[in-house]
Amino acid sequence: MADVILDNVSKHFGDHVAVRDLSLTIKQGEFIVLLGPTGAGKTTTLRLIAGLERPDAGNISIGGIDATKLPPAARDVSFVFQQYSLYPHLSVRENLAFPLKSPGRNLPKDEIDRRVEATAHLVRIHHKLDNRATKLSGGEMQRVAIGRALVRQPAIYLMDEPLSSLDAKLRADMRLELKRIQQDLGATVLYVTHDQIEAMTMADRIGILAHGRLVQIGTPRDIYTRPVNVHVAARLGQPAINLLPRGLLPDAGLPDAAATIGARTEHLRIEKSANGAADGAVDWIEHLGDQDHLHVRVGDRKLITLAPHDTELAAGDKVTIRYTNPLCFDASGDLLGNAP
Repeated sequence: MADVILDNVSKHFGDHVAVRDLSLTIKQGEFIVLLGPTGAGKTTTLRLIAGLERPDAGNISIGGIDATKLPPAARDVSFVFQQYSLYPHLSVRENLAFPLKSPGRNLPKDEIDRRVEATAHLVRIHHKLDNRATKLSGGEMQRVAIGRALVRQPAIYLMDEPLSSLDAKLRADMRLELKRIQQDLGATVLYVTHDQIEAMTMADRIGILAHGRLVQIGTPRDIYTRPVNVHVAARLGQPAINLLPRGLLPDAGLPDAAATIGARTEHLRIEKSANGAADGAVDWIEHLGDQDHLHVRVGDRKLITLAPHDTELAAGDKVTIRYTNPLCFDASGDLLGNAP
């Protein structure tokens, strides 16, 4: 494993800027997740590190070696794609062994067999080694695809939304498995996704990309509690953060420069109104089992927050709403210094 450093890397496709002045250091053994919507530059960043694209500006270093102009085969990286990309006519064993038989590796057969067996146990697919890839479930195929990257033992693993094609239950299971594997190996991973839950549960650090720029990078807790602007604030949180204009609710004590108030569940105190005083009304309650989503209408705005499943509130109830140390953003959308 090795450090990977991107230094002011940019990439254009015609007039479109896919990556702009991106600087990022991925430390050895670190699990970094790049989070952003389609078109943010996530996959292009992976392809630049892998050598599948050449940067227009900047440098890429892998393990202390300038890899900016190296061909993909010389970069010592493994790439896990969104689709499984297995060889359907080969068995699981043969799919796992394939990267170890590429020209230039010259590994002896017993070493190949040892690595294949060890990797198959790591991704818990050892009982399917002699099955054809076409005989596997979706989750099993993704395990093989991840195993085929792991078996090479590269400097860095690049993963392009590898769980997005799985159903919700399999995604949840594979998130835990992938993090377990990464910790067991001490592997260096750069993982891209648009799924905030994947980012929050797996990352050591999250990088937020927007229009090819790295807007903020930090621990999941840092990104959640101190987003640098409204764009970052909207990337994390379930339900999504409520971005409300100043004056919609009583805002005594908030900074004078606050133009937009960012209110997550923990930033709101909602109670049934008394004596006729009310800020809004419960629109409806979305029951989710152990907790509920509370939809509240305030004027022409609607805000959503979490409520315990045994809440006394009901649709139609008038409520008072108060902020409790919310996030405040100025007129430009940048965070003011009141975050917790």
